[in-house]
Amino acid sequence: MKVVGPNGITTPSAGRTTRSASGFSLGQTAAPASPTATTASAGPGGVSDVSALMALQGVEGPLEKRRRAIRRGGGLLDRLEALKLALLNGQTDQASLEQLARTLREERADDGDAGLNAVLDQIDLRASVELAKAEMRGTGR
Repeated sequence: MKVVGPNGITTPSAGRTTRSASGFSLGQTAAPASPTATTASAGPGGVSDVSALMALQGVEGPLEKRRRAIRRGGGLLDRLEALKLALLNGQTDQASLEQLARTLREERADDGDAGLNAVLDQIDLRASVELAKAEMRGTGR
């Protein structure tokens, strides 16, 4: 059956037979009584199908948790580096402090890797110390 347009369907001609590579052939098929009988399709899936797909997308595997934790730690290190450069130039970079505080407040994914968690704990501690030092200087948030 070939679909030509929105409502136009054509059926194989009456003289043609369909053959496959195995030698199986279908006999002649009769034309359907009405085009609506052949164009009817299955109804749309229920809401449960969509919610199941969305639930699967929301499930985060251990690899994704690890990547997110590493990305957060790398972001904190980048903010600390920017703050260090600003302080070495004799500037107080309020934007770097705000970004550092915002990144530190982000939720940290626990992937179960003790070594990675220890490194991330040290990065969090260093960022907290830098924020506390900035508050003591009076340039804090």
